[in-house]
Amino acid sequence: MRITAVFFAYLLACLLLAALLTYPVMATGWLDEDPQRVMGRLAQVFILLGVWPFLKRLQFADRDALGYSIPGPVFRRAVGLGWVEGVAILAVLALALVALEIRLPDPELELWPYLAKKALQALIGGLLIGVLEETFFRGALYTAIRRRDGVASAVVWTACLYMLVHFMKPSALPEGVPFDWAGAWQMFGAVFIDVFQWKHLSSMAALFMVGIFLALVRERTGHIAWGIGLHAGWVFVIQVTRRVTDGNPDAPLAFLVGSYDGIIGWLAAVWIGLLAVAYGSWMRGGPSPARGASESR
Repeated sequence: MRITAVFFAYLLACLLLAALLTYPVMATGWLDEDPQRVMGRLAQVFILLGVWPFLKRLQFADRDALGYSIPGPVFRRAVGLGWVEGVAILAVLALALVALEIRLPDPELELWPYLAKKALQALIGGLLIGVLEETFFRGALYTAIRRRDGVASAVVWTACLYMLVHFMKPSALPEGVPFDWAGAWQMFGAVFIDVFQWKHLSSMAALFMVGIFLALVRERTGHIAWGIGLHAGWVFVIQVTRRVTDGNPDAPLAFLVGSYDGIIGWLAAVWIGLLAVAYGSWMRGGPSPARGASESR
Protein backbone atom coordinates (compact mmCIF):
# COMPACT_ATOMS: atom_id res chain seq x y z
CA MET A 1 0.00 0.00 0.00
CA ARG A 2 2.76 2.47 0.92
CA ILE A 3 4.62 2.14 -2.37
CA THR A 4 1.32 2.50 -4.24
CA ALA A 5 0.78 5.78 -2.42
CA VAL A 6 4.24 6.95 -3.51
CA PHE A 7 3.42 6.31 -7.18
CA PHE A 8 0.01 7.97 -6.78
CA ALA A 9 1.68 10.98 -5.15
CA TYR A 10 3.99 11.30 -8.16
CA LEU A 11 1.03 11.37 -10.57
CA LEU A 12 -0.80 13.82 -8.31
CA ALA A 13 2.24 16.12 -8.18
CA CYS A 14 2.38 16.18 -11.98
CA LEU A 15 -1.31 17.09 -12.15
CA LEU A 16 -0.82 19.80 -9.51
CA LEU A 17 2.09 21.28 -11.45
CA ALA A 18 -0.06 21.25 -14.59
CA ALA A 19 -2.83 23.08 -12.71
CA LEU A 20 -0.36 25.74 -11.59
CA LEU A 21 0.87 26.38 -15.13
CA THR A 22 -2.31 26.03 -17.20
CA TYR A 23 -3.60 29.56 -16.64
CA PRO A 24 -0.23 31.28 -17.37
CA VAL A 25 0.17 29.15 -20.51
CA MET A 26 -3.38 29.93 -21.68
CA ALA A 27 -2.88 33.63 -20.91
CA THR A 28 -0.09 33.83 -23.49
CA GLY A 29 -2.59 33.22 -26.27
CA TRP A 30 -0.24 30.76 -27.96
CA LEU A 31 -2.64 27.84 -27.68
CA ASP A 32 -6.11 27.65 -29.17
CA GLU A 33 -7.26 24.71 -27.06
CA ASP A 34 -9.78 24.15 -24.29
CA PRO A 35 -8.25 24.69 -20.82
CA GLN A 36 -9.01 21.14 -19.68
CA ARG A 37 -7.13 19.71 -22.65
CA VAL A 38 -4.15 21.94 -21.94
CA MET A 39 -4.11 20.92 -18.28
CA GLY A 40 -4.33 17.26 -19.20
CA ARG A 41 -1.56 17.50 -21.79
CA LEU A 42 0.70 19.43 -19.40
CA ALA A 43 0.21 16.72 -16.78
CA GLN A 44 1.20 14.06 -19.33
CA VAL A 45 4.31 16.03 -20.29
CA PHE A 46 5.39 16.35 -16.66
CA ILE A 47 4.79 12.63 -16.08
CA LEU A 48 7.00 11.75 -19.05
CA LEU A 49 9.73 14.23 -18.14
CA GLY A 50 9.91 13.16 -14.52
CA VAL A 51 9.31 9.44 -14.68
CA TRP A 52 12.92 8.39 -15.23
CA PRO A 53 14.39 10.47 -12.36
CA PHE A 54 11.48 9.31 -10.19
CA LEU A 55 12.15 5.65 -10.95
CA LYS A 56 15.90 6.09 -10.49
CA ARG A 57 15.24 7.61 -7.07
CA LEU A 58 13.23 4.52 -6.16
CA GLN A 59 15.90 2.24 -7.69
CA PHE A 60 13.53 0.77 -10.27
CA ALA A 61 15.14 2.25 -13.40
CA ASP A 62 16.50 -0.99 -14.83
CA ARG A 63 15.37 -3.36 -17.56
CA ASP A 64 14.33 -6.16 -15.26
CA ALA A 65 12.26 -3.96 -12.94
CA LEU A 66 10.53 -2.30 -15.88
CA GLY A 67 9.72 -5.63 -17.54
CA TYR A 68 12.16 -5.42 -20.47
CA SER A 69 14.49 -8.23 -19.43
CA ILE A 70 14.05 -10.54 -22.46
CA PRO A 71 16.02 -10.14 -25.73
CA GLY A 72 14.75 -7.56 -28.23
CA PRO A 73 13.61 -9.97 -30.98
CA VAL A 74 11.70 -12.10 -28.47
CA PHE A 75 10.19 -8.99 -26.93
CA ARG A 76 8.99 -7.64 -30.28
CA ARG A 77 7.51 -10.99 -31.26
CA ALA A 78 5.60 -11.17 -27.98
CA VAL A 79 4.27 -7.64 -28.53
CA GLY A 80 3.04 -8.62 -31.99
CA LEU A 81 1.38 -11.82 -30.81
CA GLY A 82 -0.15 -9.98 -27.87
CA TRP A 83 -1.55 -7.35 -30.23
CA VAL A 84 -3.27 -9.99 -32.33
CA GLU A 85 -4.71 -11.57 -29.21
CA GLY A 86 -5.84 -8.19 -27.86
CA VAL A 87 -7.61 -7.36 -31.12
CA ALA A 88 -9.37 -10.73 -31.06
CA ILE A 89 -10.51 -10.29 -27.45
CA LEU A 90 -11.95 -6.80 -27.93
CA ALA A 91 -13.36 -7.62 -31.39
CA VAL A 92 -15.66 -10.12 -29.64
CA LEU A 93 -16.88 -7.31 -27.37
CA ALA A 94 -17.30 -4.84 -30.26
CA LEU A 95 -19.27 -7.35 -32.35
CA ALA A 96 -21.48 -8.13 -29.35
CA LEU A 97 -22.24 -4.42 -28.89
CA VAL A 98 -23.24 -4.14 -32.55
CA ALA A 99 -25.32 -7.34 -32.40
CA LEU A 100 -27.14 -6.01 -29.33
CA GLU A 101 -27.66 -2.67 -31.15
CA ILE A 102 -25.87 -0.85 -28.35
CA ARG A 103 -23.67 0.59 -31.09
CA LEU A 104 -24.90 1.10 -34.65
CA PRO A 105 -22.82 1.30 -37.84
CA ASP A 106 -22.39 4.88 -39.02
CA PRO A 107 -24.46 5.14 -42.24
CA GLU A 108 -22.57 8.22 -43.46
CA LEU A 109 -19.11 6.74 -43.08
CA GLU A 110 -16.83 6.84 -46.12
CA LEU A 111 -15.50 3.47 -45.19
CA TRP A 112 -12.18 2.53 -46.77
CA PRO A 113 -10.15 5.78 -47.05
CA TYR A 114 -11.39 7.00 -43.69
CA LEU A 115 -11.00 3.65 -41.97
CA ALA A 116 -7.47 3.12 -43.29
CA LYS A 117 -6.36 6.50 -41.96
CA LYS A 118 -8.01 6.06 -38.58
CA ALA A 119 -6.80 2.48 -38.26
CA LEU A 120 -3.21 3.64 -38.75
CA GLN A 121 -3.69 6.36 -36.14
CA ALA A 122 -5.25 3.83 -33.75
CA LEU A 123 -2.37 1.41 -34.32
CA ILE A 124 0.30 4.00 -33.55
CA GLY A 125 -1.66 5.52 -30.67
CA GLY A 126 -2.38 2.12 -29.17
CA LEU A 127 1.28 1.12 -29.22
CA LEU A 128 2.35 4.39 -27.59
CA ILE A 129 -0.29 4.05 -24.88
CA GLY A 130 0.60 0.40 -24.37
CA VAL A 131 4.31 1.11 -23.96
CA LEU A 132 3.85 4.05 -21.60
CA GLU A 133 1.13 2.61 -19.38
CA GLU A 134 2.53 -0.91 -19.18
CA THR A 135 6.01 0.38 -18.37
CA PHE A 136 4.63 2.47 -15.51
CA PHE A 137 1.91 0.20 -14.10
CA ARG A 138 2.90 -3.40 -14.93
CA GLY A 139 6.59 -2.54 -15.08
CA ALA A 140 7.84 -0.32 -12.27
CA LEU A 141 4.77 -0.23 -10.03
CA TYR A 142 4.15 -3.96 -10.26
CA THR A 143 7.78 -4.76 -9.46
CA ALA A 144 7.84 -2.33 -6.54
CA ILE A 145 4.74 -3.77 -4.89
CA ARG A 146 5.65 -7.39 -5.63
CA ARG A 147 9.08 -7.08 -4.04
CA ARG A 148 7.61 -5.63 -0.86
CA ASP A 149 4.17 -7.21 -0.47
CA GLY A 150 3.91 -10.19 -2.80
CA VAL A 151 1.99 -11.16 -5.91
CA ALA A 152 -1.59 -10.72 -4.68
CA SER A 153 -0.97 -7.16 -3.51
CA ALA A 154 0.85 -6.31 -6.75
CA VAL A 155 -2.04 -7.58 -8.88
CA VAL A 156 -4.76 -5.79 -6.90
CA TRP A 157 -3.04 -2.47 -6.21
CA THR A 158 -1.71 -1.98 -9.73
CA ALA A 159 -5.23 -2.63 -11.03
CA CYS A 160 -6.71 -0.14 -8.54
CA LEU A 161 -4.30 2.66 -9.41
CA TYR A 162 -4.58 1.91 -13.14
CA MET A 163 -8.37 2.18 -12.90
CA LEU A 164 -8.30 5.33 -10.78
CA VAL A 165 -5.99 7.46 -12.92
CA HIS A 166 -8.15 6.95 -16.01
CA PHE A 167 -10.85 9.06 -14.34
CA MET A 168 -8.61 11.68 -12.80
CA LYS A 169 -8.78 13.98 -15.80
CA PRO A 170 -9.64 17.68 -15.92
CA SER A 171 -13.08 18.39 -17.31
CA ALA A 172 -14.64 21.56 -18.71
CA LEU A 173 -15.80 24.26 -16.33
CA PRO A 174 -19.56 24.77 -15.94
CA GLU A 175 -21.09 27.12 -18.49
CA GLY A 176 -20.62 30.75 -17.53
CA VAL A 177 -17.61 30.13 -15.27
CA PRO A 178 -14.59 32.03 -16.61
CA PHE A 179 -11.21 30.38 -16.85
CA ASP A 180 -8.87 32.31 -14.56
CA TRP A 181 -6.82 31.35 -11.51
CA ALA A 182 -9.99 30.47 -9.59
CA GLY A 183 -11.30 28.54 -12.57
CA ALA A 184 -8.06 26.59 -12.86
CA TRP A 185 -8.24 25.52 -9.21
CA GLN A 186 -11.91 24.67 -9.58
CA MET A 187 -11.00 22.46 -12.53
CA PHE A 188 -8.25 20.80 -10.48
CA GLY A 189 -10.57 20.15 -7.54
CA ALA A 190 -13.28 18.73 -9.78
CA VAL A 191 -10.87 15.97 -10.85
CA PHE A 192 -11.32 14.30 -7.47
CA ILE A 193 -15.05 14.90 -7.31
CA ASP A 194 -15.69 13.44 -10.77
CA VAL A 195 -13.91 10.19 -9.87
CA PHE A 196 -16.67 9.22 -7.45
CA GLN A 197 -19.67 9.75 -9.71
CA TRP A 198 -21.95 6.74 -10.04
CA LYS A 199 -22.01 7.06 -13.82
CA HIS A 200 -18.38 5.89 -13.88
CA LEU A 201 -18.96 2.70 -11.89
CA SER A 202 -19.36 0.28 -14.81
CA SER A 203 -16.35 1.69 -16.67
CA MET A 204 -14.27 1.59 -13.49
CA ALA A 205 -15.23 -2.07 -13.00
CA ALA A 206 -14.14 -2.83 -16.58
CA LEU A 207 -10.80 -1.04 -16.21
CA PHE A 208 -10.18 -2.77 -12.89
CA MET A 209 -10.65 -6.17 -14.55
CA VAL A 210 -8.35 -5.07 -17.39
CA GLY A 211 -5.73 -4.20 -14.79
CA ILE A 212 -6.15 -7.57 -13.08
CA PHE A 213 -5.79 -9.45 -16.36
CA LEU A 214 -2.71 -7.51 -17.45
CA ALA A 215 -1.08 -7.97 -14.04
CA LEU A 216 -1.64 -11.73 -14.24
CA VAL A 217 -0.01 -11.75 -17.68
CA ARG A 218 2.91 -9.79 -16.25
CA GLU A 219 3.31 -12.29 -13.43
CA ARG A 220 3.12 -15.31 -15.69
CA THR A 221 5.51 -14.11 -18.36
CA GLY A 222 7.94 -12.11 -16.21
CA HIS A 223 7.94 -9.20 -18.68
CA ILE A 224 5.54 -6.64 -20.16
CA ALA A 225 5.78 -7.48 -23.87
CA TRP A 226 2.53 -9.45 -23.98
CA GLY A 227 0.86 -6.74 -21.90
CA ILE A 228 1.96 -4.02 -24.31
CA GLY A 229 0.57 -6.01 -27.23
CA LEU A 230 -2.73 -6.78 -25.51
CA HIS A 231 -3.12 -3.17 -24.38
CA ALA A 232 -2.33 -1.79 -27.84
CA GLY A 233 -4.74 -4.23 -29.48
CA TRP A 234 -7.54 -3.22 -27.14
CA VAL A 235 -6.96 0.48 -27.75
CA PHE A 236 -6.91 -0.18 -31.50
CA VAL A 237 -10.31 -1.91 -31.47
CA ILE A 238 -11.86 0.70 -29.18
CA GLN A 239 -10.71 3.62 -31.33
CA VAL A 240 -11.72 2.01 -34.62
CA THR A 241 -15.10 0.95 -33.22
CA ARG A 242 -15.83 4.46 -31.99
CA ARG A 243 -15.07 5.85 -35.44
CA VAL A 244 -17.17 3.43 -37.49
CA THR A 245 -20.15 3.11 -35.12
CA ASP A 246 -22.36 5.43 -33.07
CA GLY A 247 -23.69 4.85 -29.58
CA ASN A 248 -27.39 4.05 -29.30
CA PRO A 249 -28.65 5.28 -25.90
CA ASP A 250 -32.16 4.05 -26.74
CA ALA A 251 -31.07 0.40 -26.93
CA PRO A 252 -32.68 -1.77 -24.21
CA LEU A 253 -29.23 -2.94 -23.09
CA ALA A 254 -27.47 0.42 -23.40
CA PHE A 255 -26.61 0.23 -19.67
CA LEU A 256 -24.00 -2.42 -20.54
CA VAL A 257 -21.60 0.32 -21.70
CA GLY A 258 -20.43 3.09 -19.44
CA SER A 259 -19.79 6.79 -19.79
CA TYR A 260 -16.03 6.55 -20.26
CA ASP A 261 -15.80 5.79 -23.98
CA GLY A 262 -19.09 4.18 -25.00
CA ILE A 263 -17.39 0.77 -25.35
CA ILE A 264 -16.33 -0.51 -21.96
CA GLY A 265 -18.82 -1.06 -19.16
CA TRP A 266 -20.54 -3.96 -17.45
CA LEU A 267 -20.34 -6.21 -20.50
CA ALA A 268 -16.60 -5.56 -20.86
CA ALA A 269 -16.10 -6.10 -17.11
CA VAL A 270 -17.78 -9.50 -17.29
CA TRP A 271 -15.94 -10.52 -20.49
CA ILE A 272 -12.46 -9.48 -19.32
CA GLY A 273 -13.22 -10.75 -15.82
CA LEU A 274 -14.05 -14.22 -17.15
CA LEU A 275 -10.82 -14.22 -19.14
CA ALA A 276 -8.87 -13.15 -16.04
CA VAL A 277 -10.43 -15.94 -13.97
CA ALA A 278 -9.70 -18.51 -16.69
CA TYR A 279 -6.13 -17.23 -17.08
CA GLY A 280 -5.55 -17.23 -13.33
CA SER A 281 -6.87 -20.79 -13.05
CA TRP A 282 -4.59 -21.88 -15.86
CA MET A 283 -1.63 -20.22 -14.12
CA ARG A 284 -2.27 -22.21 -10.95
CA GLY A 285 -2.70 -25.44 -12.87
CA GLY A 286 0.62 -25.47 -14.72
CA PRO A 287 4.28 -24.65 -14.19
CA SER A 288 5.32 -21.04 -14.71
CA PRO A 289 8.08 -20.25 -17.19
CA ALA A 290 11.36 -18.91 -15.89
CA ARG A 291 10.70 -15.28 -15.00
CA GLY A 292 12.34 -12.85 -17.36
CA ALA A 293 13.47 -15.58 -19.76
CA SER A 294 10.40 -16.82 -21.60
CA GLU A 295 7.63 -15.35 -23.69
CA SER A 296 5.34 -18.36 -23.57
CA ARG A 297 2.19 -18.30 -21.52
